[in-house]
Amino acid sequence: MARPPVHVLVYHPDEAAQYAALIRAPRGRVVLHVADTPDGAMRVAPGIDVAYGWKIPAAFYGKAPRLRWLQAMGAGVDWVLGPDLPPHVVVTRVPGIFGPWMAEYVLGWCTWLTQRVETYRAAQRERRWDDRVIPRRLRGDTLLIVGLGDIGRAIARTARAVGLRVLGVSRRGAAVPGVARVHPTRELRRALAAADWVVLTVPLTPATRGLLGARELAAMKPTAWLLNVARGAVVDEAALVDALRRRAIGGAVLDVFTTEPLPADHPLWGLDNAVITPHISGPSTPDEIAPVFADNLARFLAGRRLRHVVDRARGY
Repeated sequence: MARPPVHVLVYHPDEAAQYAALIRAPRGRVVLHVADTPDGAMRVAPGIDVAYGWKIPAAFYGKAPRLRWLQAMGAGVDWVLGPDLPPHVVVTRVPGIFGPWMAEYVLGWCTWLTQRVETYRAAQRERRWDDRVIPRRLRGDTLLIVGLGDIGRAIARTARAVGLRVLGVSRRGAAVPGVARVHPTRELRRALAAADWVVLTVPLTPATRGLLGARELAAMKPTAWLLNVARGAVVDEAALVDALRRRAIGGAVLDVFTTEPLPADHPLWGLDNAVITPHISGPSTPDEIAPVFADNLARFLAGRRLRHVVDRARGY
């Protein structure tokens, strides 16, 4: 007797069709439903077995009694793990894709600062030759990575390749190849005090929300820069604005915020020692994520164990 097909919802506010076009499944085994609006998702919710999406509306879960598996189109799953998601639904994430992107982002902005890009571009606009300002070496600086999952480790490898000394912070402080020293979370302030650059890559969980507050920012060197490619809520934004205004730290490169898009009246926009980018340090691209979903879909259809399953207790 033939098994009934599995109904898959592909949901993305901007690129649902592109993600759906890359799905390859045995004929007759999968029925695709594509939606780019909450209303579109809600219309098909009662018959959906699998959801493959980004920021699926929370109300969807209560209307989808058949839902068994949700594949998130990203590494972070804080948007998934809310009270509306039934406990029986397996959640999987995408690992290994975003580390190389974020490593280039981090090192790019570090060299933007050390190579005095703003200074030279300003002089060029004024047709002014200014050889009094010279770059400084990035090599020999200390870079601290808070969060040593696959993204943090990719950044560590790239940082070491250009001569940075790499330190880390993780929950237990277990050693990581290529990282000179890994501190447990309880030693966060001690680690911050040693760093010239601080990179946040931790997932957003109850344990990491507000991880960097006023006391942690005060522990940083007055010349150190913070780079946040994790989630905005990992940092106390009010404390960060205060530290930047007082020049208590060198500055911050921020790709993520508590509220996104960042409101036009937010004080961060007006600070000359803050760099604002619109959550693009690790973009989700359909062609890179498609193989991860394809592998798990084949496993699901065969009744095999899924890969990259999220531990709900940990939040990642």
